[in-house]
Amino acid sequence: IALVTVGTPLSDVLVVWQAIVFGLGAIVGLHAQPYGILYRKVVGPRLAPPQLLEDAAPPRFAQAVGLIFMIVALISIALGSTLIAAIAIGFALAAAFLNAAFNFCLGCEMYLLLVRLTSK
Repeated sequence: IALVTVGTPLSDVLVVWQAIVFGLGAIVGLHAQPYGILYRKVVGPRLAPPQLLEDAAPPRFAQAVGLIFMIVALISIALGSTLIAAIAIGFALAAAFLNAAFNFCLGCEMYLLLVRLTSK
């Protein structure tokens, strides 16, 4: 919705909200991320417990990347550049789509690549 309505107050509110969500996930931790809280309270109890838990570092990095895109979008909106804002929102949406549709976390893969590159 933020991408379709870019340049409107609705989009501005949605981008601020998503920046807060990403910021909580990246800075405070995934336990503070509102969508994670909703999942743990509503969806999780209805499912079997997970057999394997992943390290929190890659998803937190992914949240930080999303936060950067939302900050770029907010700055662009403030400066009146809706095209740059739309591109930043689009990148975040594309990454979220990859995760939702194909279980492929682009930010997590970026994290793992950076770890491999810096450990040599």
